[in-house]
Amino acid sequence: MILALGARVCTLAGQGVAAIFGPEDSVSSIHVQSMCDTMDLPNLVARWDSNLLRMKAINFYPHSETLPLIYLYLVTEFKWEKFTILYDSTEGLIRLNRLLQRWDTKGYPVTLRFLGEGPDYRGILKQVRNSGEENIIIDCYYSALEEILKQSQQVGILSERHKVIITSLDLQTLDLDPYSHSGVNITGVRLLDPEDPDSVLIFNDYLADMGLEDLSKMRTEWALIYDAVQLFSRAFTQLEEAVEGDVKELACDGIDNWDHGASLGNFIRATEMKGLTGLIKFHTNGFRSDFKLNVVRLTTDGLKTIGNWNSTGKIEWIPEPPPALPNGLIDLANQTFTVLISLLDPFNMLTESAATKSGNDRYEGFAIDIIHELSEILHFNYTLVEQLDKATGGYDEKTGKWTGMLGKIIDGEADLAITDLTITSEREKVVDFTMPFMHLGISILYKKPKKAPPSLFSFLSPFSGAVWIALFGALFFTSLIAFIIGRICSPEWNNPYPCVENPTELENQWTFSNCLWFTIGSIMQQGSEVAPIAISTRMLATAWWFFCMLMTASYTANLAAFLTVETIVRPIKSAEDLAALNGEIPYGAKKNGATYKFFQGSNYSTYATMYKYMSEHPEVLTESNDAGRDRALNEDYAFLMESSSIEYISQRYCDLTQIGGELDNKGYGIAMRKNFPYRNLLNTAVLQLQESGILSELKKKWWNEKRGGGGCSDESQGSAATELTLDNVGGVFLVLVVGVSITLLISAADMVSDVWGYARKENLPFKEELKKELAFFIKCRGTVKPSRSARRSSSQPDSSRGDTPPYGFVPTVITSPHPEEP
Repeated sequence: MILALGARVCTLAGQGVAAIFGPEDSVSSIHVQSMCDTMDLPNLVARWDSNLLRMKAINFYPHSETLPLIYLYLVTEFKWEKFTILYDSTEGLIRLNRLLQRWDTKGYPVTLRFLGEGPDYRGILKQVRNSGEENIIIDCYYSALEEILKQSQQVGILSERHKVIITSLDLQTLDLDPYSHSGVNITGVRLLDPEDPDSVLIFNDYLADMGLEDLSKMRTEWALIYDAVQLFSRAFTQLEEAVEGDVKELACDGIDNWDHGASLGNFIRATEMKGLTGLIKFHTNGFRSDFKLNVVRLTTDGLKTIGNWNSTGKIEWIPEPPPALPNGLIDLANQTFTVLISLLDPFNMLTESAATKSGNDRYEGFAIDIIHELSEILHFNYTLVEQLDKATGGYDEKTGKWTGMLGKIIDGEADLAITDLTITSEREKVVDFTMPFMHLGISILYKKPKKAPPSLFSFLSPFSGAVWIALFGALFFTSLIAFIIGRICSPEWNNPYPCVENPTELENQWTFSNCLWFTIGSIMQQGSEVAPIAISTRMLATAWWFFCMLMTASYTANLAAFLTVETIVRPIKSAEDLAALNGEIPYGAKKNGATYKFFQGSNYSTYATMYKYMSEHPEVLTESNDAGRDRALNEDYAFLMESSSIEYISQRYCDLTQIGGELDNKGYGIAMRKNFPYRNLLNTAVLQLQESGILSELKKKWWNEKRGGGGCSDESQGSAATELTLDNVGGVFLVLVVGVSITLLISAADMVSDVWGYARKENLPFKEELKKELAFFIKCRGTVKPSRSARRSSSQPDSSRGDTPPYGFVPTVITSPHPEEP
């Protein structure tokens, strides 16, 4: 590729050019830049570059040392003490070097997470969600940004508690409607200001035929290329007026160059102009200085400029204007709104004495209380109208109209609609919504996990299988070592007859059965009547007893946990588990509901598999949420529905619960017709309810207290005690091994020392005596061996044999006198 690009540059130079524009690729750019330097041709680029450009390269993109300052200022202004950086290239880390320098071991923790090559980023995004991090910075290629935002919303890190900074200068070109009502705080920066009158004029006069709707859809690099061409044109005109000559046909031989190339580069650097991207002014080194960036934030009305930043100063924030009242009204006291509702627990319900009441008093519920609180703040009147078929509404392709509650809002039959109305991009095309008064997501309604029956061999549970094997291995190994050491150590060979000073035979208590009994008795905390005598055997006993003490304590503690903690059997833990069962546990959703359509339109492999299953098995779909609830209660069936409804049901049906987290993130809002004049006031009032905690109190009231709420106690779901593995108790085995090793060394030293002392005392060959001891040790014949004195005497003539008993004394026979004869 580089060779082909070099050939192309040579071809252009041979035809006679005054400058080279591009390329966009960073690797190719260095090669082209070097060729242009050799031929004295100005090289104009319009992309981010961390490399130090040479003198003849002129970059219209904001300088790589200056642009990162804006992100540092944003983090500082937002008072982020910790944040996570999501990046997909090393260039991203270079671009955010100022933020990395902010990291401190005592504070300001910075977490780096590499997104990978995609297209599935959910694994990393779920890690962010599980970490609980709320401050996020996303630096990625423009081509991947839209998919990353989409998947971030799916895993639930674009909610009202998350704050996100996006470093791309082309944020405004994306469709951000799906995120504008999620409550997430998305902040970005842009070089191209679509609201600047001069830029709009240039676009309308020269660039309107590009096929773009407006200036906000133009990529930054396109605008920079346009500015580069315009500035080059001006500089070249100045060059023609200042010097004689024309462009020159150049050869790529490393010798030929253009005489006026350096002069043209100087004219470009010295020229200032107002372009699509604002004031264009260059430093003498060829990088752009004194540029301005807009700081933008995503609102329900799209991106809004909240501040401006100049590369030579700090951010100038634009103060938020107070919400203006429409038509000069001080409040809404003279307004009466028709509010459309549908009966759905706990949002809108008939009061228990509805038959004796009339008007608005016949209804109660979470949504009813919200409308009442809004009316108290804004002082408007309202009339509740019930949607009898409970249909929120959808687009009818046959009639070309919207049905249900949304259809009535569009036709002007009602002013507001409130129920479990999900804010979607499709609905926002025909109606407006307030900011969400509730955030939720799709989850799984299923029976509560059951307690596992106790196992007959639960006493084995505290240790893993590997630990049990290692424990029995250590027992037999220690017994074998005790047997070996007991035979090696001289003090363990005892005189069986203490009264005999020079015994012919010695006995040893360390038979293998006794060794095994000693180790078993120790670990069972019982006695064995085998008492070690030598230092080495006592040290071995100490190491084994220490090992037994730790293992017994670990086993006892973990056994108590296994006996007190109840293990819970969980057939499924997430949507991935449910999909992997291939229908072993049937699952479904409300037919043609918003949940079903979510799976229908999802490209995520797991959700696509679930939609395929539901579409191929229509019997798993239900006509209503109540039918799905009853089926989950009475059958082995998982029902997919909104998490808010699951929370409400689980407070009243104690056998049901939510499984796993939320599969997406969305919100409920109040619907109104397009361009409703009081939308901003309603938004402000909803925000006031949220900040004052009234929404939380109302939710607690209708979910946990009213209509049977709180009937299900928050019993612990239980958790299985974790068995101890070799990783947990490996150190105990290590102590035993070290003790045994030291014991073997001491035993060997004891045997050698004993043999050496005896050989020296008796003036015998040390090697011969050592061979005799080793030979006896290797034969392993019984627990009795002849003493050294006996072995020595047996090898010499015994002159006293037959005269003196082997006991070393002469017995005296005492006879009693015969009784007298009568």
